[in-house]
Amino acid sequence: MIKKFGVIAASIAIAVASHSALANVTEAEAAKLGAELTPLGGEKAGNADGSIPAWTGGITTPPAGYEPGGFHIDPFPEDKPLFTITAANYKEYADFLSDGQKALFEAYPDTYKMPIYQTRRTASNPQAVYDATKANATRAELLDGGNGLKGAAIGIPFPIPENGLEAIWNHILRYRGEAVQRYGGQAAVTAGGAYNVIGFDETLMIKYAEEGITPEKLLEDNILFKFKQSVTSPARLAGTALLVHETVDQIKEPRQAWTYNTGQRRVRRAPNIAYDAPGTAADGLRTTDDFDMFNGSPNRYNWELKGKKEMFIAYNNYKLHSDQTSYEDILHAGHINPELTRFEKHRVWVVEATLKDEFRHVYQKRTFYIDEDSWQIHVADMYDNRGELYRVALAYGVNYYDVPTHWSTLDVYHDLNSRRYLAVGLDNEEQMYDFTVRPSDVDFTPQALRREGKR
Repeated sequence: MIKKFGVIAASIAIAVASHSALANVTEAEAAKLGAELTPLGGEKAGNADGSIPAWTGGITTPPAGYEPGGFHIDPFPEDKPLFTITAANYKEYADFLSDGQKALFEAYPDTYKMPIYQTRRTASNPQAVYDATKANATRAELLDGGNGLKGAAIGIPFPIPENGLEAIWNHILRYRGEAVQRYGGQAAVTAGGAYNVIGFDETLMIKYAEEGITPEKLLEDNILFKFKQSVTSPARLAGTALLVHETVDQIKEPRQAWTYNTGQRRVRRAPNIAYDAPGTAADGLRTTDDFDMFNGSPNRYNWELKGKKEMFIAYNNYKLHSDQTSYEDILHAGHINPELTRFEKHRVWVVEATLKDEFRHVYQKRTFYIDEDSWQIHVADMYDNRGELYRVALAYGVNYYDVPTHWSTLDVYHDLNSRRYLAVGLDNEEQMYDFTVRPSDVDFTPQALRREGKR
């Protein structure tokens, strides 16, 4: 059962088919941020039975033994599972699971399980992000149709959301540092457990989060972030590359994208890198807008904020994140190795997206479950055009405490029809993400994409 968030339930409105610029919250409401609410808008208090503790700041300093630039060691190495959910008992916990999670127990009754651990609300951000979030709360507005926003920078734009569109923009713009260089890859795993790892190098420059950026400057330049992805392996795909410029006002100027093809040795515009176009080298197991659990323009859907619920989600997955864990350890038939996962009970915002009549998409409906402490989507259930459950995506979160930010170490997309899955973000056998990089705009041009292309 979805429970309305008591502190702000009166302000939650059901999203309608179209939105004009919406009123922001009052100064009195914004004053709750950092008081009864966390600085990002979560409920600071624990729940009634104590299974969810109060948020006390999250991880604010790295644990002893962590070395900058290295993999993030587990701050809770002594924690053991409190209990385990299996196909035999999952119905006892149905209120704390999504339909997609339940489907995984049904699909893999002999092997799929959820080890449930003590809840640790470790999500945290720098103080500058908290300050910016409080400023955004009273000034941020959606642009016409909800396909962009104004009046926000650096922090969460709508920490006290009034509709589903505001909530999904919070996920899109959650803090992940100013820039990051990511190394690793993805694997499409067959029903029998076979896979090949596709290697990627990715660079993300987040203009929205740059130190000193203002809402006015963002709107003037009309760029939220720039993203570059190059395939590094296998050899037959190496050098294939993608460049994306994501805009602030997507009505004024939609997403710009380019691809580099090693066979043609040419950079081409790629206007179709959006919505339900197949994801890069994903073997048809995810759409473009599935990346990062959801990205891009929300204009094809009606968005409804259903409220909040308590739910078991993958949190503090440091064992899965470890450089002592191999890809072979992780990638099993049907699903990733459950022994490496950690699930905890957290409160999540529930957002339902229903396809508008005038648009097409392979997903007729999507339900997103968004962590209240970080605005990270942790679970996404996707339904096909018959209204049947099609895919379920799970984000396995950790706190990258050198930033700090709560983000996923691995995103896993399960196709319930083919019994295959795609694991995105494999990095255990690579070097750790570099959040200290500060790329420049010249690194994100079509000319730069061409220069970097290789066979």
